[in-house]
Amino acid sequence: MDDDTVRSGTESLWAALGGDPALVGRAVFTGPSGLLPARLPVMDLARATVAVAGLAAVERAGLPGPVRVDDGAVATAFTSERHLRVDGRAPVNFAPLSRFWRAADGRVRTHANYPHHRAALLAALGVPSGSSEDAAAEAVAAAIGERTAAGVEAAVYGAGGLAVALRTPGEWAAHPQGREVAARPPLTRERLDDAPPRRRSGPPRVLDLTRVLAGPVATRTLALLGADVLRIDPPGNPELPDQHADTNVGKRTAALDLDRPSDRRAFDELLDAADVLVTGYRPGALDRFGLHRPGLVTARISAWGDYGPWGGRRGFDSLVQAATGIAVLEGSAEEPGALPAQALDHGTGYLLAAAVLRSLTEQDRDGGTRLVRVALAQTGHWLTHALPAYGPERYLTESDGPLGRLRHALSPVAYEGGPTGWSRPPGLPGADGAVWL
Repeated sequence: MDDDTVRSGTESLWAALGGDPALVGRAVFTGPSGLLPARLPVMDLARATVAVAGLAAVERAGLPGPVRVDDGAVATAFTSERHLRVDGRAPVNFAPLSRFWRAADGRVRTHANYPHHRAALLAALGVPSGSSEDAAAEAVAAAIGERTAAGVEAAVYGAGGLAVALRTPGEWAAHPQGREVAARPPLTRERLDDAPPRRRSGPPRVLDLTRVLAGPVATRTLALLGADVLRIDPPGNPELPDQHADTNVGKRTAALDLDRPSDRRAFDELLDAADVLVTGYRPGALDRFGLHRPGLVTARISAWGDYGPWGGRRGFDSLVQAATGIAVLEGSAEEPGALPAQALDHGTGYLLAAAVLRSLTEQDRDGGTRLVRVALAQTGHWLTHALPAYGPERYLTESDGPLGRLRHALSPVAYEGGPTGWSRPPGLPGADGAVWL
């Protein structure tokens, strides 16, 4: 691994979290190399986000030892949903209608894992909702093939579904939402008032209102680190079974219908006693429930950010990769590609866990109601713009000699006080005398 790149990424995120720079040196990176291979520095993102979660944990606990970040453990955790087995059965991570499709002028990525999103997709395209998966796939392909990618994106979102047009990095950079994302750091943290520090007699209480991966990864991590995490789902719309099995370890779960008065009262009592609220629904979807409480740490996770023209849109990791140009960077001229893990989800989850822990640490000292916001698109921008991808140029040099001007690789053998290069360039074949110097 490139330790300098890893440390620069960790330092960047730790600075964004407001952490003490002196703690960064306690992160120790070990383990096998070459994991999560990609054109973009996915493994560096994974290491850095896990490292800052660990740093925030030892800071809060007052522990003096190092934070060990093992590449094998990190890569496995970032693909945890693929390794899951339930009584020997492998999980279903993507439904048949969650994939790329050919449009009249490009490609479209859809997401239809949840039944209501599948229904919205079919409705937007005029496909009967009762169609079998094979028949639905054939009809969806035909309907999308007759439309522009942007037209499909608009129609499906308008119907409450999820679809995005495949964009190049340049197209995303020119897009209004892309410009909004690029203008922001990987996360934002705010102190909203001067509420006094809370007096806690036990572990922090975390109310979990998240779905799918990023938010549940954050709260799964907080549960690991000692928080009492209670996840709330609506009774008629529970989490997908395999997602639940993968991400709800360490938590307790309950079902409440917030439109039912008795359930709403129970929820308000839970929120009154909570220390942390983590939300992962579409921005604005929960505003009507009045979730603000003095002294609460609120952590919000979204796909595109809660600002700009896409601020109210739903989204998932695969859609963000398609819209922001990552799928183009990782693909070929014939087919769009994907990161080797849902790294935007997982990385954002660990980053959010770190932000919650740092907010609690600061709140214990200074009080204040705290707000943390992260977005998959912001993590994607950090991956594509802040972390240096491998490029051979930094490991090459040029020199002049009898053969002309050569560009050649630097030696990988390096140590303190050792040579920085060869003492002479290659000469003409056979031009030197057969004698020792």
